[in-house]
Amino acid sequence: MIDGVDPLPDLAELDDAALRQLIDDYVAEEQQVSYRRRILHGYIDILRSELISRRKDQFDSGELGTIDIEALSRILAGKSLPGEDD
Repeated sequence: MIDGVDPLPDLAELDDAALRQLIDDYVAEEQQVSYRRRILHGYIDILRSELISRRKDQFDSGELGTIDIEALSRILAGKSLPGEDD
């Protein structure tokens, strides 16, 4: 058993409606987890970008210098989607 995850009920005892409801419940939970994960990745990117900008002179102008903190902030604020031009 995985921590925080309930075991599945006896599927043979569930009718079709209960089985569909269980599927819907798990899909909704997965969507919430996925959304939270995307937000956390955005926060991590913003924090890393801030750290890099503070130590700019210690880094090459390679890939780390190409992070657009303004665009990431707009995306997380819901003001634009990735790939949209302002």
